[in-house]
Amino acid sequence: QVQLVESGGGLVQAGGSLRLSCAASGLTFSYYAVGWFRQAPGKEREFVAAIDWRDSNPYYADSVKGRFPISRDNPKRTVYLQLNSLKPEDTAIYYCVADGRIDSLRAGTGNYWGQGTQVTVSS
Repeated sequence: QVQLVESGGGLVQAGGSLRLSCAASGLTFSYYAVGWFRQAPGKEREFVAAIDWRDSNPYYADSVKGRFPISRDNPKRTVYLQLNSLKPEDTAIYYCVADGRIDSLRAGTGNYWGQGTQVTVSS
């Protein structure tokens, strides 16, 4: 059974930082692209960032480019999303997602999803 478990969310002031982690089990992690989506109250879910398995290429939404670097540690089966220079508009539930294909993941149709972790940024 595949599980993606997010951690690291919380409450932070604007300008602050958090590091989200996504720990995976039940899949051959090194052959999966892993990424993050977020959903704010009353808004559609949106792509944030992803990292491919083939070459560890990162992909970012324009809104987070330069602020939210993504990385992966294959031996630990974990992907990290470093949230820097946080803004109130970054407030959302952040979901980890995994798929064998980076294009499917980025399209929001990834195979496996975590339960989400709440990030709240106060002004």
